[in-house]
Amino acid sequence: MSFLRRQIVTAALTANAIRPVPGFRVAIPAFLAGWLTGELAPQLLALTAADTATHLALDRRRGRRGPAGLVLAAANVAGMAFLIDQSRRVQKNAEDALVEALGADYVDHLDTRPTPADLATPWRQLVNPFRVRNDAVLVERDVVYDPRHGKRGLLNVYRPAGRQLADAPVLLQIHGGGWTLGSKDQQGIPLMQHLAAKGWVCVAINYRLAPRDAFPAQIVDVKRAIAWIRQHIADYGGDPSYLAITGGSAGGHLAALAALTPNDPTWQPGFESADTSVSVAVPHYGVYDFAGSTGVRTMELMRDTYLAPRIVQRRWTEDAEIFEAASPILRITPDAPDFFVLHGTRDTLVPLAQARLFVDRLRAVSKRSVVYAELPGAQHAFDVFPSIRSAHIVRAVDRYLHWHWNLYRHERDRA
Repeated sequence: MSFLRRQIVTAALTANAIRPVPGFRVAIPAFLAGWLTGELAPQLLALTAADTATHLALDRRRGRRGPAGLVLAAANVAGMAFLIDQSRRVQKNAEDALVEALGADYVDHLDTRPTPADLATPWRQLVNPFRVRNDAVLVERDVVYDPRHGKRGLLNVYRPAGRQLADAPVLLQIHGGGWTLGSKDQQGIPLMQHLAAKGWVCVAINYRLAPRDAFPAQIVDVKRAIAWIRQHIADYGGDPSYLAITGGSAGGHLAALAALTPNDPTWQPGFESADTSVSVAVPHYGVYDFAGSTGVRTMELMRDTYLAPRIVQRRWTEDAEIFEAASPILRITPDAPDFFVLHGTRDTLVPLAQARLFVDRLRAVSKRSVVYAELPGAQHAFDVFPSIRSAHIVRAVDRYLHWHWNLYRHERDRA
């Protein structure tokens, strides 16, 4: 491929990352191209600069000039610099969201106040963004929480290496993948490794997938995993009375739904008496409107063309109740736990509008705190691997969860 053609391809990817191609039908390709380009913008900028330098050196030797390719390369570098700047601004955006919802003094409840180094972009981590190993973290893999479902009934436990824990806070991570694919080994890794290295016990679960197992199998499995955590997490040094829950996309939906339906016997067959409540929820780019009740056209299309035939395997017109029961936005009560909701402004898979409506409803009904961070330029799945944006979000979630955990301990000890 010629230099000019490489720059044309790069320009198309960069333009789509800055402003994704609109439309429900092209949502998936727009996401895939925009997600990788946006989160890997520093690496792509370096490659473009190196490609341009090599091209210039070869042209000088051959006595040729290629202005069109060079002009396009300069535009690509400028576009990627814009994407990098957007990613860096997420730090302030997330911090402003925390301060707005919790007050500027929320940092007084942290173990230590964040330093400038804590808030800076960790450039060294970006050298190899796909490195997932952390020597400070011990991972116990393939622990059985439900023996009836093979590998879909397994979980991983993350905890600090070389350190004995007792009554440590616990985080449950639920993977995404459209309720049809994905596994516990693929998502939420940066956050779990970060928290485990700081003394948390983190649990990542598999769950049954559609279309083999229709909804509500997925939420039943999440609740069974919560019941397992209540019973067994003390063996790993965790506090069974404190559980935070998180997940992205389909995992964000299941995390929010589990948080808003504690001890619902309908979704706890055979373990109705188990405590499946959670203390706090941090859903990322979740689906909150299974039923299309918000009137957001994209959610109605998702319901009728994807959720109904493939996930729920029932028609909306024939069984609206199951779609409504599965919609977190319709399950909010005054007793909802604290929430930290995160969503990207350029998400092409799950519309931003329904996240805003979910947060508005939470703030109107719930008695607890609701933090909402709307991330400029972020596509779907922005937190899957280490990037500028995901690094800032991981540390913002860290501050939020430590704030919540410390207040929980203070209230518990005072009682």
